Amino acid sequence: MFHKVAVLGVGLIGGSFALALKERNLCREIAGSGRSEENLRRAKDRGIIDSFSTDPGEACLDADLIMLSTPPGSFIDTIRKSAGGFKKGAIVTDAGSVKGDLVYDLERMMPGGVSYIGSHPIAGSESSGIDSASAGLFQGAKCIVTPTADSDREALMKINRLWKALGANVIEMDPRKHDHIYGLVSHLPHLIAYNMVNTVASIDSSYLDFSGQGFRDMTRIAGSHEELWRDICMLNRKNLIEMIGVFQGNLDTLKEHLAASDAASLAAELGRARRLREGIGQG
Repeated sequence: MFHKVAVLGVGLIGGSFALALKERNLCREIAGSGRSEENLRRAKDRGIIDSFSTDPGEACLDADLIMLSTPPGSFIDTIRKSAGGFKKGAIVTDAGSVKGDLVYDLERMMPGGVSYIGSHPIAGSESSGIDSASAGLFQGAKCIVTPTADSDREALMKINRLWKALGANVIEMDPRKHDHIYGLVSHLPHLIAYNMVNTVASIDSSYLDFSGQGFRDMTRIAGSHEELWRDICMLNRKNLIEMIGVFQGNLDTLKEHLAASDAASLAAELGRARRLREGIGQG
């Protein structure tokens, strides 16, 4: 499908993307770029990429497809540094979990003849880095593609076809609707998980030694790297401020039921949540 692909950010997602392309013979050459030459060298030694450069512009030279898989807060700067190396007809996409205004900003930055199509594969792992990269990471996963009214239709078709070829189920969505949905079902839960750990530590960090499987399951995502989630939350902060307010209101409702010793109302709130949780994935 592509002659040369440039992967800017060769970690779990970027490395898995490269491996999946190679396994399915969807490109002839993959160039990687990132901040750490040691990481890039390891990726090359593992056969994830064929060449590398710490200069993203150099990695992008003559590439038909450019994948942004760095933390989304660095997308704008990465494009500024690399756009001079984009060839006419190239397509730029990404794997970022925040879209919204960022999609429109990136779209405006594209040089003439270069198309940008936002995408967000809903795939990941508890582990990060190239050692956890897997060619099957996207198999059966949702991939949200976020075109705009100005998106090139042929480029959009190619990106949709690409993700389907990698085993993903593609859903097209407005970029701002994407951020409203994933603010609630992904970004807010991450903030809550981080805050749960900090809440225990605010009382007595030694209590963490007594946590059971339930606490570990609930806070597993607090093991995600803070640089990535700082970027995501700042880029989607308007939605998150609204959503934190709703969450606080729901916590206040539970607090009121406890203060009033209203067991029936508390049970009703818990039961409603249980039934909604049981319905996830059945619609």
